[in-house]
Amino acid sequence: METTLRGVGVSHGVAIGEVRHMGTAVLEPPAKQIPAEEAEREQQRARQAVDAVAADLTARGNLAGGEAQAVLEAQALMAQDPELMADVDRRVTVGSSAERAVYDAFAAYRELLANAGEYLAGRVADLDDVRNRIVARLLGVPMPGVPDSDEPYVLVARDLAPADTALLDPTLVLGFVTEEGGPTSHSAILARALGVPAVVALPGAGEIAEGTLIAVDGSSGEIFVNPTEERRAALEAAAAERKAALAAATGPGATADGHKVPLLANVGGPADVPAAVEAGAEGVGLFRTEFLFLDDSKNAPSEEKQVEAYRQVLEAFPEGRVVVRVLDAGADKPLEFLTPGDEPNPALGVRGLRTLLDHPEVLRTQLTALAKAAEGLPVHLEVMAPMVADRADAKAFADACREAGLQAKYGAMVEIPSAALRARSVLREVEFLSLGTNDLAQYTFAADRQVGAVSRLQDPWQPALLDLVALSAEAARAEGKSCGVCGEAASDPLLACVLTGLGVTSLSMGAASIPYVRAQLAKFTLAQCERAAAAARAADSADEARSAAQAVLSGE
Repeated sequence: METTLRGVGVSHGVAIGEVRHMGTAVLEPPAKQIPAEEAEREQQRARQAVDAVAADLTARGNLAGGEAQAVLEAQALMAQDPELMADVDRRVTVGSSAERAVYDAFAAYRELLANAGEYLAGRVADLDDVRNRIVARLLGVPMPGVPDSDEPYVLVARDLAPADTALLDPTLVLGFVTEEGGPTSHSAILARALGVPAVVALPGAGEIAEGTLIAVDGSSGEIFVNPTEERRAALEAAAAERKAALAAATGPGATADGHKVPLLANVGGPADVPAAVEAGAEGVGLFRTEFLFLDDSKNAPSEEKQVEAYRQVLEAFPEGRVVVRVLDAGADKPLEFLTPGDEPNPALGVRGLRTLLDHPEVLRTQLTALAKAAEGLPVHLEVMAPMVADRADAKAFADACREAGLQAKYGAMVEIPSAALRARSVLREVEFLSLGTNDLAQYTFAADRQVGAVSRLQDPWQPALLDLVALSAEAARAEGKSCGVCGEAASDPLLACVLTGLGVTSLSMGAASIPYVRAQLAKFTLAQCERAAAAARAADSADEARSAAQAVLSGE
């Protein structure tokens, strides 16, 4: 008998296959006492296991490249955290085995993260994965992770660690479903980059029996358990129709009546560029530069190293637009040489531009490297600051750009509600705005983007979030400047039409989403998009907003 479940669709497409569950977590090691003379040997075992896991995570990152590389390198740094290792050594000294000391030290750190505000609580899944990998190595048992299978399947898990998501084989893993996570979690972002249909935040997903046939609609968030032949046929027909529409839609982004909406790519480094070019990206709307700084948490990369990496991306888009976000450090991206380690709530502390203004030499080196990387290239370079709160922040960033001799447009990211509410004031100092809808939703609703329990508040269809987008776009129009969206909201084809109707001037997303958005925009006129936007803003919930926009665009 067919049953329907609904989670949050985070990656487009349809997957039909049998369920395979993620490998079980590592069992809790026994709490046995070791003789004092064995302490040094156990401490050495623990260090070797930690170093091996960190090396494995880094190697996985190098294989995956792009955004996945930055995420996995951050996990490797987490594994080798000096305070954690000191705690492991202390526990071994008083009689714990290496595996038990690791387990208990990570448990204590886990509790600290869980109670340190929701932003850091979202790192708990990553921490658990690191712990499980270290303990598995010490116990000599298989690593937890993706199941072995010779046949394609749909992967079901409580949550997926970045290390697992990054190296999923799309020829075997048709799609995945998780109980936890949200639309802007690491796993969701990586799923979109892979082009694998995915649904997250589905309560009870783990109760679906192994081998059960399910159909996953990554667009609607629906899961059909034991789908009927009619359902399967309808989903496959819809998927084929969508594929044909994608193939038919080519060229620059535009509405049906020719209103141009440049479609840009979000990239994490040179490794992401080929996919962006292949998808027909008209440039880069968000170049995350953190990947360079995560290689070594204790030291900033040299100017020369930065110049080389930046130039590789800039050269890929001659005559195109490349928007670079300067280093966004802090909160879930701590850097030992840069960010304070004792903030009670780092998400609300010194992060983003605040960190850079406290360390002007780091910002100056990065801006100088960008200036040198762009020399002699016909690219349209734009540089923006993360976490801008007000006009003073915008002015400080623009001044730093001018002092570095950077020949580029200077912009501000709108991730804090104050920047949206006072957008005209911010635009007196900079030349463009770029809406980071992930963080903007997080700060608007006090809802961590990594916590599945509050995923409804992270839904970019929330009318309050659309209001802030509209305020920013209206301010940019009044000032004769541009206002793009580079958050995950831009990757939703229906929402892309609404954002266009709100006055957004460009959309930037993971490369895999560009064909879907291009095809959807081409179906409707600007006037239709504006009517859909008005209907969505008039709603009282995300679901109502989505339904209202859909009704307008479908002519209901």
